[in-house]
Amino acid sequence: MDLNDVALFVQVVRAGSLAEAGRRLGIPPSTCSRRIQQLERDLDVRLLQRSTRRLTLTGAGQDFFQRCAEQVDALADSAREMVDAGESICGRVRVAAPADFFHWFSLERIGRFLADHPRVHLEFDLSDAYIDMLGGNIDIAIRAGPIDEPTLVTRQFGSTQKTLVASPAYLQAHGTPASCDDLSSHECIVSPGINGARVVWRLDGPGGREQVSVKGHFQVNTARAQLSAALAGLGVALLPTFMSERYLSDGRLREVLPGYAYRDLRVYFVYLTRKHIPRAVSAFAEFARTTMIEQKMIEPVSWAVRPAQERSAKEAV
Repeated sequence: MDLNDVALFVQVVRAGSLAEAGRRLGIPPSTCSRRIQQLERDLDVRLLQRSTRRLTLTGAGQDFFQRCAEQVDALADSAREMVDAGESICGRVRVAAPADFFHWFSLERIGRFLADHPRVHLEFDLSDAYIDMLGGNIDIAIRAGPIDEPTLVTRQFGSTQKTLVASPAYLQAHGTPASCDDLSSHECIVSPGINGARVVWRLDGPGGREQVSVKGHFQVNTARAQLSAALAGLGVALLPTFMSERYLSDGRLREVLPGYAYRDLRVYFVYLTRKHIPRAVSAFAEFARTTMIEQKMIEPVSWAVRPAQERSAKEAV
């Protein structure tokens, strides 16, 4: 039995004729008649008595109408509520972001966003580790590329770069690297490698991209902790420029190998799907992008993204 035919039956009864029901629904009366007949065959009962002038309900038809009309109305109301919710900025938004996100991203601005959108609830899952977006019910993630997850959809909204920094005390004690290869013999502050594997830094320099295997006696998996370790003289760190520039300006850090950097580190919003994104999620994305640009956390890229520019994570790598 097709439930759409049940809803049509309710509309026919309320309209009083097949022709009027067809006019209201935008379908031919013959189609209405055929579908009602199919519903009667499915139920194995006569619902309507037809004449040239009017339709009348049989006893079974009256009973069926009374049982179905309220449920059909409830379903229609639910559908309208979903449409209304999709057209308004409301609901829960679960966000995955780096562990140090709120050290740099203004919580005062979060407060203003929530004041502007009082029907929105923000939930953040902060971690530098991989987060299962589906398992964690994540609506949107903020990640720096490359991203090699072909089932996800990415949308680049900015970029940054990482530069090498160390404290004056560390450089005085251990010397200043003169080439990328020198880094392999220095204390480098890195995230722990998988199963103790050495970490590879990829750097863009005068001769193009180079890579060097690095290690250190102190390893930690958040950028904020790596910055603190560099300030404490524990080694050379590769950090986003927006994190280290104030310490370079006041002399607490010095740039190492100024001609080298990890350039064009792309920053993405990541979604499970490109379809039916709630307005609350889109509103948060625009707010986050604007805030990160104004706070100089990223360099902007064009936000006028056409569908062809929204790609799967596999395509974006």
